Amino acid sequence: MSGQAQGLFDPIDERRVVVVEHAEALRELDVIGSFPNEAALVLVSVERLQSSRARRGSRTRSSAPSAPATLIDAVAATGGAVERIERLAPGEVPRWIEARARLHGVKVAPEAVSMLASAVGPDTERIEQEVQKLGAYAGGAVVTADDVRSLVAGAIEADVFELTQAVVRHDATTAIGTLERLLADGNAVQQILALLLWQFRVLLFASAMRSNADAERMAKAIRSTPGAITRATAFARRVTRADIVRAYEAIYATDQVIKTGRADSDVTALMLCVLDLCGVANADLRDMLLVEPPRRG
Repeated sequence: MSGQAQGLFDPIDERRVVVVEHAEALRELDVIGSFPNEAALVLVSVERLQSSRARRGSRTRSSAPSAPATLIDAVAATGGAVERIERLAPGEVPRWIEARARLHGVKVAPEAVSMLASAVGPDTERIEQEVQKLGAYAGGAVVTADDVRSLVAGAIEADVFELTQAVVRHDATTAIGTLERLLADGNAVQQILALLLWQFRVLLFASAMRSNADAERMAKAIRSTPGAITRATAFARRVTRADIVRAYEAIYATDQVIKTGRADSDVTALMLCVLDLCGVANADLRDMLLVEPPRRG
């Protein structure tokens, strides 16, 4: 049979568990019914599978049972269970990552799990790829948050999302610590500022979300993903439209202060912006736009 099979041992029922990835590629379906009882067979498919049993049954009720035509039919014929996971909810992503990591024998630190979940969202296929890549890189060692930050595209967005969360909570200590880490990793001030603006744009749309259908529609409108919109929903409840407008004003003022050279340094301007967003007094840069920029000789 085709497909990728892996063997595991389940200590609970003391049986060998055989996991077949990409089970949609199976062609010899009879092997499912002939699988030995002393082992458990788990078939995993990333594609939506159809069952022909109901349709065939309505036409041939008086005929003798025939060989299963689809994978679902073959599983049902042996008394097996079929579980469909339409889309992972944001809270389910870390547990999914941990489960896939255990399956592949990859040790992942809790903070790395959180960062990976923020970077990839509910994309199960990408989770699979990233877990295997991180496991190969770690070579048996524990995968750390630094590993995720270095190897996983979108990890900077995860850090900026953490920064945004701290800002929404008015947690200046965490916000500045996250910002310092982003800067130490070599991320440009304007890049961080642009991503921070993007996160508040996502929050704006998430605050208006009422259903999963809204998430799909809004994601298309701002070229984001439904997962990003849904993930931001919990924090969107903590802010008002006025808060988001105020954040837009602060980020715009910071951008202008940097571009016109009014601040002592770009980093200082960005730090003041973050403190202002956290509600720290006297960190507002908007007044600096009223000051003439220094003349350059």
